[in-house]
Amino acid sequence: MKILVINAGSSSLKYQLYDMKDESVLASGRVERIGMDSSIVTHEPADKPEVRDVQEILDHVTAVKRVIDLLVSPQHGVIGAMTDIDAVGHRVVHGGETFKESVLVNAEVKLEIRNLFDLAPLHNPAHMMGINAVEANLPGVPQAVVFDTAFHQTMPDVAYLYPIPKVLYRRHKIRRYGFHGTSHNYVSEQAAKVLEQPLESLKMITCHIGNGASCTAILGGKSVDTSMGLTPLEGLMMGTRSGDLDPAIVPFTMNKEDLTLSEVNSMLNKHSGLLAISGVSSDMREIVEGMEDGDKNSKLAFDMYTYRLRKYIGSYAAAMNGVDTLVFTAGVGENSVALRKAVCDGLTFLGLRLDDELNAQRSKQARVISAPGSAVRVLVVPTNEELIIARDTYRLSAAAAETAAGE
Repeated sequence: MKILVINAGSSSLKYQLYDMKDESVLASGRVERIGMDSSIVTHEPADKPEVRDVQEILDHVTAVKRVIDLLVSPQHGVIGAMTDIDAVGHRVVHGGETFKESVLVNAEVKLEIRNLFDLAPLHNPAHMMGINAVEANLPGVPQAVVFDTAFHQTMPDVAYLYPIPKVLYRRHKIRRYGFHGTSHNYVSEQAAKVLEQPLESLKMITCHIGNGASCTAILGGKSVDTSMGLTPLEGLMMGTRSGDLDPAIVPFTMNKEDLTLSEVNSMLNKHSGLLAISGVSSDMREIVEGMEDGDKNSKLAFDMYTYRLRKYIGSYAAAMNGVDTLVFTAGVGENSVALRKAVCDGLTFLGLRLDDELNAQRSKQARVISAPGSAVRVLVVPTNEELIIARDTYRLSAAAAETAAGE
């Protein structure tokens, strides 16, 4: 079975085509600058040269058509015909309280995703455009949606409720939802495999550290707390997001600077975090380079970032009454030796001991980087959210086909 995985943004679309026989990636790519006459299309077939061109792509329907054309192209393609695509899986950021697991797309599912637009105005509408674009290009092909929030639906009320008037929860579902759930789910399972221990037996903290960043407490294989909240803005300091701050800062700043709601929202999401403190970049690689070159603002940004991450790890150890496994994943978590060392060197009170040589090694494989005898095992586990989406899509579409055949 061939599964096409799509992650649609408002002006971009990323894709991977899987052969579920061995879970191999046949091709991957992206369409950028959708809506412009200078859209960039990058197509990377597994066993052929990369294709990159610039053309007019004004909407997601055209973007998906271009992806399919490339996948079936005699010169650049990896399948014989569009009918070889058995199902399509989509990443959807927000599933609210409605979706506790992945589901096949139908009219009711689409309506509920639309109802959640207010909770994820930058993401869910774009995901819906991706779903509709696939329907237009591949009518009748099953589609599944995999939600970033679903993994966190196991959080208890003490973790997901905010200490504000409860009427706001009843009327508007204002609560902690958490994000990056697909990644936290995947790396926790992989870490348990590396350790050769049942996931249910572990007290684990997973740190998804990319331009966006979140930390999750996983007890017995279930998410019991996570750093992102109603939106992905809460929690850790990030590349351009502020993370936690005194909520009174918002009205105070709006009053003092005469900012609109949109402007302050943009400030906190796009002009804060590493970028704001360093004045240099939101990219951790450039922050570390600046720090090594003696730039004080880069060092301050790095120190603030790692300090806040250590605090979250410590708080989740308290929430679970202990921790025995710490996992780093995503772009920064997987690649920044300096970040992992700075975080782990500040957690020795937990009995954690990092092996500096193992930490410095570069590898694309999941691995342990803590020293022998460390009370907390520390791992680096490359994330693979697309594979989880492909697996869920395969499982759901295969089950639906089997049910239909039996009727």
